[in-house]
Amino acid sequence: MTIFTNFLRSLVLTMVFSFVAPIFLVGAGLLFLFLIGHFPGLQELTEAIATDIVHFLATFGTGTPLRGLFVISLTCSFVGTLFDIYVCYRCQILRIDS
Repeated sequence: MTIFTNFLRSLVLTMVFSFVAPIFLVGAGLLFLFLIGHFPGLQELTEAIATDIVHFLATFGTGTPLRGLFVISLTCSFVGTLFDIYVCYRCQILRIDS
């Protein structure tokens, strides 16, 4: 029973961290662009990059950047969960073979 609870704990942690990672990555990127935009001469460049990021997110969110970020985060969470399941399966197979 302890193997199953460890597996579930690992799966839940993987889902949460895989979901939160893209949100922090995009948020940190936009924050960095905002801070760099305060330097003289870089405001137009950083606004253009930030606008492109928002348009990219809106593409995945049917017009809403926040929904796009949510869709990308869910996809990353799904992929991370599949990878964690594969690693657990592979670990059990290697344990049985040895």
